[in-house]
Amino acid sequence: MTSEVAPGFRDIAVVAFARTDHRHSVEDSSEVEMLMPVLHEVLARTGLRTADIDFTCSGSSDYLAGRAFSFTLALDGVGAWPPISESHVEMDGAWALYEAWTKLLTGDADTALVYAYGKSSPGSVRDVLTRQLDPYYLAPLWPDAVALAALQAQALVDAGHTDEPALAAVGARSRADAAATPRAHLGGAVPHGDYVVRPLRTGDCPPVTDGAAAVILAAGERARELCERPAWIRGIDHRIEAHALGVRDLTDSPSARLAAERAGAFERPVDTAELHAPFSSQEVVLRRALRLDDRVRVNPSGGALAANPVMAAGLIRIGEAAARIHRGESDRALAHATSGPCLQQNLVAVLEGDAR
Repeated sequence: MTSEVAPGFRDIAVVAFARTDHRHSVEDSSEVEMLMPVLHEVLARTGLRTADIDFTCSGSSDYLAGRAFSFTLALDGVGAWPPISESHVEMDGAWALYEAWTKLLTGDADTALVYAYGKSSPGSVRDVLTRQLDPYYLAPLWPDAVALAALQAQALVDAGHTDEPALAAVGARSRADAAATPRAHLGGAVPHGDYVVRPLRTGDCPPVTDGAAAVILAAGERARELCERPAWIRGIDHRIEAHALGVRDLTDSPSARLAAERAGAFERPVDTAELHAPFSSQEVVLRRALRLDDRVRVNPSGGALAANPVMAAGLIRIGEAAARIHRGESDRALAHATSGPCLQQNLVAVLEGDAR
């Protein structure tokens, strides 16, 4: 589905964002108990009630939960009675936001609640993520996400695009910025640590994080009624690389570049970029693909290196970018989400605030 919006289509904005206090483990809480405070907070920011929401869409993974149709249990946190218009994607919540955005474009809804959650701590997330690989050639070998990211990092080093000190600097900057984000998992000075899989060290890899996030979308004047400075979605698009890693150039991300182009990211400079880069090496790839120079503030929230709740981290990037626009700290921001090994799938959204 193309993201190009024909003249006369509705303006849609992110009007509220909330996220959990991200931790390594919330074993004392179920997914529903983890999610409910976030839903209450995001609704409170707009003054809406559940009954005021026209459409609800969620993102999560049954593989993480360890049971089929786990998202139906999470609906207990939303309240499915009286009956609601609801949908779910087995993807990061950023893709749930994309579905909600298209729903609002049709005019069938004026408001939408989008939420995502993931608990990575109950099992080995490195093993779980191998199940997204090609089932005939790669998955039987069980290469985990860190090993594949290390292949990508080594390719970048070999091509001269980065080196280990530069990767360490990405991790250090991200976690220093996260110190100002109270709900991040890691923040402040974090030792770069030993090798996990060469050339990636502990500081180049994301923490195992349990967490959830939610946003509310609204269309047209309804958005201005609910938020003093809405974050208007000026463009959004997602693209996919080839499934087979052997046919891809891991030092580049054509899908991220194309998604950004189709979303209008290159039409005018952005001042902020929230990149879903779970590994420091992936930020190097994305900066080049998305044409982000040193004038752009990248991951002021700390990014996925500071908190990486699987299935919610991409939605958090959109939420954090929108929140900076709400607070007047940004005028035009790029938000990015990824899924799959080595940046296989990429979604890019461009957000703008009203002129000040």
